[in-house]
Amino acid sequence: MNNTYKKTIENAYNITKPLKDQGELATYIPELANINPSKFGVHMTKIDGTNFGFGDHLEKFSIQSIAKVLSLALAVKFLGERIWTRIDVEPSGTKFDSLLLLETYKGIPRNPFVNSGAIVICDILMSHLEDARKEFLEFVRELSDIPDLQYSDKIADSEKATGYRNVALCNFIKSFGNIKNEPADVLDFYFDMCSLEMNCQQLAHTFSFLANGGRKFDGTKIISSSQSKRINALMLTCGFYDESGEFAFKVGLPGKSGVGGGIVALYPNNYTIAVWSPKLNKNGNSFKGMKLLEDVTTHSEMSIF
Repeated sequence: MNNTYKKTIENAYNITKPLKDQGELATYIPELANINPSKFGVHMTKIDGTNFGFGDHLEKFSIQSIAKVLSLALAVKFLGERIWTRIDVEPSGTKFDSLLLLETYKGIPRNPFVNSGAIVICDILMSHLEDARKEFLEFVRELSDIPDLQYSDKIADSEKATGYRNVALCNFIKSFGNIKNEPADVLDFYFDMCSLEMNCQQLAHTFSFLANGGRKFDGTKIISSSQSKRINALMLTCGFYDESGEFAFKVGLPGKSGVGGGIVALYPNNYTIAVWSPKLNKNGNSFKGMKLLEDVTTHSEMSIF
């Protein structure tokens, strides 16, 4: 069976690679504008531990918003159900950095994966941990088995220098009382969180606990299976900004994208797959990454539907 998977991924990679890439680099974060736009890699990790990749799957890139899933997992681990009083679970239907719905919903973000939601999650972690920045990094090191994982100061500084909308979001939510800490400190943590770098292999491995009922492959329990199920449900409905419905429709897997061009998706009890191609479509999702995943699930029975 693993050979069939490997063949399917390889075919999808070979079909997608020569496509004319209609995407654009995320130039609004200066550091991300320097990436070679032709980079393209994919890696699959099966629940039995077998894994394989093609293209630039061992080259690191900025995971950006993909980290929002990991901060949510840590917050859920601490707070359990109480977290949903501060944050909703609905798709937003607006851009990831939109302020519009915050007015309507009085400072409660639509979901944890839009920027406003992830900023509230950062605030929650800061209120519940001694040193959120350090403990979040330790949590991701444990998930990823990368003991020397570090934040990228270069990328975080680049985002801080241009992150005016995120500053506006944080202050706006603070005005409704849904940010408890100092906005500048919350934003610092948020920018650090988004600055983590991994390659496709590491990303697929890191997310394997969500394909495995909340446990790492070695059996270490990270979150409960019902918490894992909920995070997967949120990735399916909200993981791709206002293109989430399209992703569910065409690909049919829970997943999360980042403006660094990465996408991680998973099939519970089966596999995780990470793909990277830096040029983004108009919704901020990797153009080739979306195409490859659509190809993989269309030409195989590898989707949850």
